[in-house]
Amino acid sequence: MKYFIIYIIIINIIAFIMYGSDKRKAIQGSFRTPEKVLIGVAIIGGSVGAYAGMHMFHHKTKHAKFFIGVPLIIIVQVISFFLVLKAHL
Repeated sequence: MKYFIIYIIIINIIAFIMYGSDKRKAIQGSFRTPEKVLIGVAIIGGSVGAYAGMHMFHHKTKHAKFFIGVPLIIIVQVISFFLVLKAHL
């Protein structure tokens, strides 16, 4: 459980930084991070960091796959976590 918590913290920090970095790249007009990578980092556990990055940097907040998708990913992950936790108690 300790390693899982460490993983979740690290992947959320990475997701947050990725969203901020992509916003900076968008402003500068340089090479961007593909959307599937941004969604992918949310799926593998960085959904809270992705959501925080979206709102902190005002990035991808008008794209349905992000403003609907990322919160749905959070909901699925939270429900899954509690189901797994309940099964192990």
